[in-house]
Amino acid sequence: MNIEKFSYDNKIVRMFLFAATLWGVVGMLVGVILALQLFIPELNFSLQYTTFGRLRPLHTNAVIFAFVGNAIFAGVYYSLQRLCKAPLFSDMLAKIHFWGWQTIIVLAAVTLLSGITTSKEYAELEWPIDILIAVVWVIFSINLMGTIIKRREKHMYVALWFYIATIFTVAVLHIVNSIELPISLLKSYSVYAGVQDALVQWWYGHNAVAFFLTTPYLGLMYYYLPKAANRPVYSYRLSILHFWSLIFIYIWAGPHHLLYTALPDWAQSLGTVFSIMLIAPSWGGMLNGLLTLRGAWDRVRDNPTLKFMVVAVTAYGMATFEGPMLSLKNFNAFTHYTDWIIAHVHIGALGWNGFLTFGMIYWMLPKLYKTKLYSIKLANAHFWLGTLGIVMYAVSMYWSGIVQGLMWKEFTPLGILQYPNFLETVLQIVPMYIIRAVGGTVYLVGVIVMIYNLYMTVKSGSFVSSESMEAPALEKPKDKIRFGLAHRWLEKRPIKFAILAVIAILIGGIVEFIPTFLVKSNIPTIASVKPYTPLELEGRDLYIREGCNSCHSQLVRPFRSETERYGEYSKAGEFVYDHPFLWGSKRTGPDLHRLGGKYSNLWHYLHMEDPRSMSPGSLMPPYPWLLEQTLDVSKTSSKIRAMRTLGVPYEEGYEEFANEDLMKQANEIAEDLLNNGAVVEPDKEIIALIAYLQRLGTDIKVEETSNQE
Repeated sequence: MNIEKFSYDNKIVRMFLFAATLWGVVGMLVGVILALQLFIPELNFSLQYTTFGRLRPLHTNAVIFAFVGNAIFAGVYYSLQRLCKAPLFSDMLAKIHFWGWQTIIVLAAVTLLSGITTSKEYAELEWPIDILIAVVWVIFSINLMGTIIKRREKHMYVALWFYIATIFTVAVLHIVNSIELPISLLKSYSVYAGVQDALVQWWYGHNAVAFFLTTPYLGLMYYYLPKAANRPVYSYRLSILHFWSLIFIYIWAGPHHLLYTALPDWAQSLGTVFSIMLIAPSWGGMLNGLLTLRGAWDRVRDNPTLKFMVVAVTAYGMATFEGPMLSLKNFNAFTHYTDWIIAHVHIGALGWNGFLTFGMIYWMLPKLYKTKLYSIKLANAHFWLGTLGIVMYAVSMYWSGIVQGLMWKEFTPLGILQYPNFLETVLQIVPMYIIRAVGGTVYLVGVIVMIYNLYMTVKSGSFVSSESMEAPALEKPKDKIRFGLAHRWLEKRPIKFAILAVIAILIGGIVEFIPTFLVKSNIPTIASVKPYTPLELEGRDLYIREGCNSCHSQLVRPFRSETERYGEYSKAGEFVYDHPFLWGSKRTGPDLHRLGGKYSNLWHYLHMEDPRSMSPGSLMPPYPWLLEQTLDVSKTSSKIRAMRTLGVPYEEGYEEFANEDLMKQANEIAEDLLNNGAVVEPDKEIIALIAYLQRLGTDIKVEETSNQE
């Protein structure tokens, strides 16, 4: 038997591990600031770069792609080498991967704070960064698959299955959702519009959670939990069922984010059915993880690593039970757009992703430095601080969501809205926002305790940059596929395994996309719906720049409580020229789809200058720079041309005199403001934003609605 000598590269693992820790603190600190801004609007500082709308996408991207992303890469690179009994395919590719990913994170922070965003949740980055993401992800994928192909272990362990599904599915999701038409280096429009854009975005958004925040972490669970417990995985057969059923079913469930919207009913129902089915594979994985600890539960009490992992897997079970529950139409009607969704998301982020990351770090770092963890007591303190933070955060947001849902739908005995003023519902939940901020702070303090513990651990040890190993070379598999042993056969053939996994994840997306894109009756047109004027188009881009869609939806659902409050429910044909769609996913403020004509131009002007002058007690920050900054119209022609390329029926050559129409409409709004006592130049950004807000929902006849702010 030919024994080969090789070594594991720990340097790249350490780099990603430290990066995850650093970005985790940054992302969570921004999250705490956002939580405070929701009840102390002064903490927006009246600065263009620190508003809730700018910071919110920074927080989500920092936590998902910087903290969780770097943790995934650290965990994968450590386990990959050991599961394959092989060094990485390329140390150089690993370094390019690391520095490329950190470059993406920095570019994301700079652009998002600058208001350079596509507005699409979890995919806000503009097209040049999207291309860079794709390149770096391909580099990671080549390194992972190359290492698996040259492995010295005959069978691919279950963790590798999840890694393979992750790299290919994330690539598909990112590329399909990021197809954009560039206007300039920092501006693009989604090639999809309205309902189609919504379907693609939430096919991506839901499956970004599935295949970036879940499948790689399940792979990490299958490696690190048995290692920490010193026990084999409970059931090999259950892991097979868990893997294949999960990746096949997950991809169908995206439409459950769009229940009661303008999405065709068949697509909504399809999303609901597959979401309910998801509970089986999800809980199969959870039980496989927890039952791995059979016979080791007495160690959990004294081992902080196992404590973190047990709570992480439990949080995964809770979140994946709640997901199918939220896809039930009757429950979704009550919870969607409320803080219940925020609680649900953070059970996954803080509990599943956060705690599994912490458990992995506590297990891995002492091994990298050939030492013991500096303080078990500090690790336990971190565990209880983190657990307390999660409980405070989740309970306060669940309660807030219940209050919102009840107040939004409450009618008096006379049949009129009990709380017609949306602001009443916001002020009622401020105490829950305070508790949420405290909970987030407690969780962050726990992370800081961990960092001190890790620092002292590193000081006491000696880093092993390269671990020498030896193992026999892998012989090429020659066995034939046999009934009953098909999966064992497949585990020896990573390329065939990857192809089969890609086929499994493509089926659901294809079935949902083809009818939505090719069957015109799914999105009926409305003759009265016209393209935006140049000024309105510029105003819409300002709305996106300021992140207004983070707090305001633009989709009235067909409920009496919503049509009474906002107006006629939204129709699919109203959004055919919206690149991108702006339906939103959270109502911190009221829905704006029927806002046009509800208030005067002066009201909007004063509201953006100082929201509380128009809505006493409002928690919205002011936007004084909109009144001062000159509207950039240098790209208006390019925007019109791009929209026509995307199918918006602007006349051929209209871009040549679009700015003339823009200034004509701007002068009319400025004159109206002047007649009502507000002196503002027609070339200011506020004029364009007012034009857009006054256009919203006016393409079809809207009945009179209750007053609300």
